[in-house]
Parts: sequence; structure tokens; C-alpha cells
Amino acid sequence: MEIIGIVKKLFDIQKFDSGFQKKEIVLTTEEPYPQNILIEFIQDKVNLLENIRLKDKIKVFINIRGREWTNPEGIIKYFNSIQGWKIEHYSHPNSIETSNKTSTTSLSSDDFDDLPF
Repeated sequence: MEIIGIVKKLFDIQKFDSGFQKKEIVLTTEEPYPQNILIEFIQDKVNLLENIRLKDKIKVFINIRGREWTNPEGIIKYFNSIQGWKIEHYSHPNSIETSNKTSTTSLSSDDFDDLPF
């Protein structure tokens, strides 16, 4: 699965005593009713966010994870999380995908208006 949107928020890396680490972002979708989607990147996938900036337009490939938890009163609750595992840039003409593949960009005559001839 994938989500395309604009980076609205980048959170700091959270590191835990167990060695676990995660970093979260909020991506705002571009649709008639935009959604603010929280996506987490865990362990080595945190590094995918090194070149991501606020207002970048990106495509995030995701997995949806679900888990069951029993609270102290014995009531079972269910939680979902969205985990990113790959990112493609859309907002910078010369950007590359974080999967180390070169992205393609189309150019028009408007892109060359600043040439001296």
C-alpha cells in the first residue's frame, strides 16, 4: 500500500532502553477531504527520513499493523499503526528515492527561462 501527500510534521527520533527506535511523521493527503495520517518508521527505517523536510511531497509505502492488548481490568483493546518502509520524493526536481533508485522528472520549456541565450 502507499500514501501520497505533503509532510506536515516531523517528530524527533524516540529511542528506548531496549534499543528500539522510531520516528513519526504526519502526511497530509491531497484529496477532496484531506487527511492527516500519522506514519511511523521503526529501527533502520528511521534513516529513510534523513532527507525529508516539511512541505515535501512524498509517496510512502506502508504496512498496516494491528495488535491486541488486555488492560489491567481484563478488557481487550485493539490498536492499529501505519509503518513506512520506503519513500519516494515528489517535490524536488533532482531528488532521488530513498530506496536509492533515481526518480524521473519531465522538463518543459518553462524550466529553462533563466538561460542567458
